[in-house]
Amino acid sequence: MTMQRIVLQPAYILHHRAYRNTSSILELFTPEHGRVGVVAKGVRGNKPRWPGLLQTFQPLLVSYNLRGELGLLTTAEATGAALTVRPGLIASGFYLNEILLRLLQRQDAQLELFGSYDMALRDLSALNAEEGERIALESVLRRFEMRMLAALGYGLVLDNDVQTQAPVQAQQHYIYYLEQGPVQIDSEVDETVAEVGDAQRGVPVSGQTLLALQADDLSADITRREAKRLIRAVLGQYLGSKPLASRQLMQQSAQLAQRVREQ
Repeated sequence: MTMQRIVLQPAYILHHRAYRNTSSILELFTPEHGRVGVVAKGVRGNKPRWPGLLQTFQPLLVSYNLRGELGLLTTAEATGAALTVRPGLIASGFYLNEILLRLLQRQDAQLELFGSYDMALRDLSALNAEEGERIALESVLRRFEMRMLAALGYGLVLDNDVQTQAPVQAQQHYIYYLEQGPVQIDSEVDETVAEVGDAQRGVPVSGQTLLALQADDLSADITRREAKRLIRAVLGQYLGSKPLASRQLMQQSAQLAQRVREQ
């Protein structure tokens, strides 16, 4: 099997786990080679190699030798300071990493998505964990999810009714059928029904929200609420039934923050 030598590739670490006595297996995200697994030798123990460098949210340049599914890390250097994500937002950073791990194929170039991920992390690092930043946080997550879906070939149909091909109208109401697109309906679906939208029944969404998503405008409350419901349903088609650990952590963090505010 031919060995590839990859030299000074921009990268972020999505996940790492201990391997043997002093090594770790790193899941890297790179622009030219997508998701790559490498063994980093001698990074644990009394005299670790690259101390403090191989961590999540640290922009890197890496070199590695790749033969088959798993490579060997040969060099690593920082390209700037690690991005500091505040404790109240760290679960959101882990969420970005987890969905990339679940959806990215190995050795599949993702230049545009890598840039979107880098931007999302930098936006997260600029936020505070205060309640006032909730809207900004939701916007960061929704924008990344949308860009990721588009980069992976799962982009949403936002501008026309897939049955009639008529342009989406802001004042109309639609059912978004997953893996197909929006179909206009006669009246607004009740919120209690909307919450249980699934692949068979589709997801209720307003024309206003579809057009706002197309314009990358997440300023309205209804847009953020409906976009979250729609994108979660779409992602669920590709992520499968296994729960996201980071999503559970985000929910626990939100509940804890709420209890603190109520004290």
